[in-house]
Amino acid sequence: MCRWAAYRGDPLYLEELVSSPAHSLIEQSHCATRAKTATNGDGFGIAWYGDRPEPGRYRDILPAWSDCNLKSLARQIRSPLFLAHVRAATGGGTRRDNCHPFTHGTWSFMHNGQISGFERLRRPMEAMLDDELFNARSGTTDSELMFLLALQFGLREEPIAAMAEMVGFVEDLAENTIGSILLRFTAAFSDGKSLYAIRYATDRKAPTLYASPLGAGHCLVSEPLNDDVDAWAEIPDGSAVIVGKAGIEVTDFRSEKRNTAKPQRVAISA
Repeated sequence: MCRWAAYRGDPLYLEELVSSPAHSLIEQSHCATRAKTATNGDGFGIAWYGDRPEPGRYRDILPAWSDCNLKSLARQIRSPLFLAHVRAATGGGTRRDNCHPFTHGTWSFMHNGQISGFERLRRPMEAMLDDELFNARSGTTDSELMFLLALQFGLREEPIAAMAEMVGFVEDLAENTIGSILLRFTAAFSDGKSLYAIRYATDRKAPTLYASPLGAGHCLVSEPLNDDVDAWAEIPDGSAVIVGKAGIEVTDFRSEKRNTAKPQRVAISA
């Protein structure tokens, strides 16, 4: 399982999550404490928002702990909204275009979890994408494909509802194709204005998610960045999180079932 951290608020140096804390994301890349695997060395990535609508992004296949450029960038880049991820591959090769975060237009996305039996579901999932989004797919992971499907289902207009529809589509497809479904999905995504996150699993064993105030903002993380247990609130399984100008809001999240026999694709405009 992967580890990730995200922040929204007044501009903050990326190092405040990525490298400076006692249990920073770089520390978690080789010594995670709340994951099935302690090592997350199959690449890393950061996406941050600045003066332009589209996020900047830096990804590589090196383990996060061994890339000196990551520490240097994290020390110099200051952003009001950013996502950072260290990868433990459960599917898809160790290559740059399989490293999170994924981006498309103004949107960025990163994920911790997996779809059981993904190789049997991949082709019909890809078939739901229009040409623009299908051609935007550069990697081989289930994570990137779920992101593109959410865009197909209306992520730009209704982010949480689009994710619920995407999850419901995957569940129905797996049930019809394989006869069972195991989906674990803890993800963060953003349009550069608000930060969103979802913690959800069909077996109620979703990868962990915590929230905490940080400076004049909030951060969302796979596991706490320090030992101050009172500072970190665990987000319950089956939750959606929105971090915006008004602060942080946590609501229930459930999948929205759709008819896979008669799929209706949402038109995507540039």
